[in-house]
Amino acid sequence: MSADTNAEPLLRVRDLRVSFETATGPMEAVKGVSFDVAPGETVAIVGESGSGKSTIAASINRLLAENGRIASGSIRFDGDEIATATERRMIALRGSSIGFVPQDPMSNLNPVHRVGRQIQEALEVHGIARGADARERVLELLALVGIPEPQLRAEQYPHEYSGGMRQRALIAMGLACRPRLLIADEPTSALDVTVQRKILDQLESLTAELGTAVVLITHDLALAAERADRVVVMYRGEIVEQGPATALLENPQHEYTQRLLAAAPSFSSVATVAPRPEVAAATERAQELVRLNGVGREYRLGGRRNSGFWAARDVSFSIDRGTTVGIVGESGSGKSTTAKLVLGLESVSEGEILVDGEDLGRLGRRQMFEFRRRVQPVFQNPFASLDPRYRVDEAIIEPLRVHRVGDTASRRRRALELLERVALPAGLADRLPHELSGGQRQRVAIARALALDPELVVLDEAVSALDVIVQAQILDLLAELQRDLGLAYLFISHDLAVVKMISHEVHVMRGGRIVESGTPAQIFDAPEHEYTRELLDAIPGASLRR
Repeated sequence: MSADTNAEPLLRVRDLRVSFETATGPMEAVKGVSFDVAPGETVAIVGESGSGKSTIAASINRLLAENGRIASGSIRFDGDEIATATERRMIALRGSSIGFVPQDPMSNLNPVHRVGRQIQEALEVHGIARGADARERVLELLALVGIPEPQLRAEQYPHEYSGGMRQRALIAMGLACRPRLLIADEPTSALDVTVQRKILDQLESLTAELGTAVVLITHDLALAAERADRVVVMYRGEIVEQGPATALLENPQHEYTQRLLAAAPSFSSVATVAPRPEVAAATERAQELVRLNGVGREYRLGGRRNSGFWAARDVSFSIDRGTTVGIVGESGSGKSTTAKLVLGLESVSEGEILVDGEDLGRLGRRQMFEFRRRVQPVFQNPFASLDPRYRVDEAIIEPLRVHRVGDTASRRRRALELLERVALPAGLADRLPHELSGGQRQRVAIARALALDPELVVLDEAVSALDVIVQAQILDLLAELQRDLGLAYLFISHDLAVVKMISHEVHVMRGGRIVESGTPAQIFDAPEHEYTRELLDAIPGASLRR
């Protein structure tokens, strides 16, 4: 980050107002926003979902949805007004002068075209290079963003890339024409912390080398404070605070900024804390519910012998009643495979899983049906985990209907009780999922998981898609439910800071194996394995801890 803050701003936004036409009339999403970005400067715009930060990014690029419009205000790029520029002028600017790295790499790469061809197209459209020169430049760009074997990878399709590699490809595309400004909209929010750190390091190095200014859109204040020169905090369409990253972190003035700081796990839970009373109490009265003994899962490729790989191997741990066991690790570490094995969604290839002393692998069909009442899942994506055709009450009632619990009236009463239990108003019962926020959807998913009074809830990345404030609310809810109902949790996450907030015991997985186990305090204060230390160092804001 080497900004020339004394220079004339490269981007100057003044009193920007953006509105969207809805069925109930116009809705103002951005309300009089003003900020500058100097050449070479990184400015982070921070806020929860619905704060207006992504709307600002779309406004700068003039890529608002059809029902959106810039109602008033000014956006000047390199001295030229672009808020009212023609579409022809914007086509010339996009990619060449203003680059863009979107959030979801899978939906922003064309699945039917090779990755190299997609990057090459950006070069050819803007007249940077053509033919063999363009293809050579593509290989240079892929190497530059850290993708190995660029000649091979350029010929592959997006589905053949990992999530981290797809995000790198989007960065290569965004920087292909050496733009003066790069807008990065949540570029790493779906990635593991170790991959996230590598990509952000790479992005920072490349933009510094090119002298590119960056507008970084994120809901993570810790990441913003670590990566930006200045931070702009937005709440409900307005800027509530802005200033140098370090100053804002050390002395936040606005109540909302203070709430963001308090909710960010990397700030609030990294420091050593005394054991929580409920942790100690749970440990004293604990009884073993589930035990994994040397569990492994092998996947065969094409059914051929000696052609498979082990997604999990020699996994051993127990889960006691009323306690939370956390499993952390990056994508491919085996943590989600372990969750599927505990849920009985996959069968073990070796070892055994005991539930109250009974081998899960030996249960008959009827016994497995009963087992599924005792163990329930909550998955990562609250948008995908609810059927869009089912009303909220129908989604909660479904497991009761499948297991033939109660009648129509009692199931409806149970659904309303569960909504209250997860702090949602009864009025939401008749709504469809698309009418709910992400946090509300995840509360509905938790309510559904509780419908059958389970003993164990398996939460697979259940808060990773949520803003930090909503995430903190869901974690508080889970702790309250555990305290009141005696639930046991298997909590899967790639984020050690989140796991520390909720777990009694933590297992760190890598390459399908557990490499380190201990209490949260042991893992955080005295990590023994190099990989655990790498995970801790990769937590956003780790370098800014006070």
